[in-house]
Amino acid sequence: MGSWVDGRAVLEVAGVDVPLEVAASYRARTRGLLGRDGIDGALLLTPASGVHSFRMRFAIDVAYLNRDLRVVDVCTLRPGRLGRPRLRARHVLEAEAGAMARWGVRRGVRVRVRPRDEVVGG
Repeated sequence: MGSWVDGRAVLEVAGVDVPLEVAASYRARTRGLLGRDGIDGALLLTPASGVHSFRMRFAIDVAYLNRDLRVVDVCTLRPGRLGRPRLRARHVLEAEAGAMARWGVRRGVRVRVRPRDEVVGG
């Protein structure tokens, strides 16, 4: 994706399509997953190189992505934790704890973000 805007999209990783919310504005990034009891899919914070889980109600998986959407690192944060920023990260992907392992998100994997209405196949 060229320029990032708030909204819905699809995260593609290892052939798996995951519902994705994009938080590109300051307001959307600040709100993040606060006040939620969970998330169906994932949240992409852009630009971002670090996150926290203060005032969160559930543990999250965090994937740090570089400019090319390649995973730099993955970790799990319990509520009330501060994640270390990753210097090469330009985007942060968040999901409920355990989800990233199921989707195949791990260091070195490249993910793709596409518009929600893009037709696949042909």
